[in-house]
Amino acid sequence: MPETFRVALTRDFRSDDGTIGWGDIGMAELEAEPDVVWEYLDVDETPLSPGALAGYDGVMVLGNALDARSLEGAERLKVVARFGVGYDTIDLDACTTAGIPVTITPDGTRGPMALAAVTLLLAVAHNVRQKDRIVRERRDWSERYEYNGLGLPGKTLGIIGFGNIGREVSRLLAPLGMRVLAFDPYLDAAKATELGAELVSIEELMASSDAIVVTAALTPETRHIVNAERLALMKHNAVIVNVARGPLIDQNALAEVLAAGRIRGAGLDVLEKEPADDDDPLLDCDNVLLSPHATGWTDQLAYGNGSGCVRSLLEVKRGFRPSHVVVNPASLEHERWAGVPDAPKTVS
Repeated sequence: MPETFRVALTRDFRSDDGTIGWGDIGMAELEAEPDVVWEYLDVDETPLSPGALAGYDGVMVLGNALDARSLEGAERLKVVARFGVGYDTIDLDACTTAGIPVTITPDGTRGPMALAAVTLLLAVAHNVRQKDRIVRERRDWSERYEYNGLGLPGKTLGIIGFGNIGREVSRLLAPLGMRVLAFDPYLDAAKATELGAELVSIEELMASSDAIVVTAALTPETRHIVNAERLALMKHNAVIVNVARGPLIDQNALAEVLAAGRIRGAGLDVLEKEPADDDDPLLDCDNVLLSPHATGWTDQLAYGNGSGCVRSLLEVKRGFRPSHVVVNPASLEHERWAGVPDAPKTVS
């Protein structure tokens, strides 16, 4: 008899009634596969404690962190499928040493998160938050004249991190005829030109852009990449949006800039500390639009991310190396993967 392939979903996927809180994430294909069972982890903790992953062949991870101790007792674990594209909560070195590939789901995230960035950008540029408050708080409608918006057509768009999501933001905004500047140390100028952007230094991007969108990955090198000195370069009428990770921006420095009215505004889907502290000065700024790391959460994102995770799990279950997208490819050099073929382009 074939051995059962056991899959765990981190506990934060589970809603109070026992269903998956995200709705349809494509689990039907996993459930239809012979000799596969899945269940929620017993614990909701971060990082996961030693033994939490014992007995599982694969794990689908939402928000819980995994460190080296999380892998203790998890001798059967063959793949970590991250629901989304951020993997700063996963100890890649520990997974690589153990021969455990970590996969992400860029195809599921690209469109919804790019649309989230555009949503925040347009809302901030048009002062939607302030205008909503005028109506909701029964204020004098003459105040609306104080909140003329920033028209984006023909202006300059700066994108920090011109990867999967950043390029889609540029594509979605292309009909506005904006000049696109990009900062990305992993991209060459010729490729940027091919994609319709001009590769520049981050200082030039900050100083020249009317609208800035942050879509970079969080690494030790990119932490506080938008700092006080670079915020000081921004135009007085410019706006900045972050849909990537909170620590990419020095949040205290941003709060000071916003409170002083030195830039028009900001739209933040992410914060340095989530949830925010009650005394976070950013919460008192009228010119910032905030979201609890959820602007991009749609039915399409849920299904796209979930089905991407399921694909990785099924590839491994069927005896292949996971194909899309392994962020620690050195893990596949481990002896446990010797002789294991690459997954075909389509696994049915």
